[in-house]
Amino acid sequence: QVQLVESGGGLVQAGGSLRLSCAASGRTFSNYVMAWFRQAPGKAREFVSAIHWSGSTVYTDSVKGRFTISRDNTKDTVYLQMNSLKPEDTAVYYCAASSPRPIATVSDRSEYAYWGRGTQVTVSS
Repeated sequence: QVQLVESGGGLVQAGGSLRLSCAASGRTFSNYVMAWFRQAPGKAREFVSAIHWSGSTVYTDSVKGRFTISRDNTKDTVYLQMNSLKPEDTAVYYCAASSPRPIATVSDRSEYAYWGRGTQVTVSS
């Protein structure tokens, strides 16, 4: 049974940092695309970042230069280091996994078969 479990969310002041983790189990994810999406109240779930099995990374424009995605294949874990957080980053953050695919498609949430339950990130002004 495939399972993705996020952790590391919380309440932080604007300008602060958080590090999210996503532990995967149930299969080997080293060749999967791993991604983070987020959903703010009343809004659609949106792409944040992804890391390809090759190590290539993709970010949505609003987090470039502030967020860093990484993975540890020995632990089947993906991380999202979030710096210089802004109130508009407030959302539930979801981890997702997709079977190998071209990096051009990694921002499409319909491509992801596996999802975690999410972790809340709240940034106060």
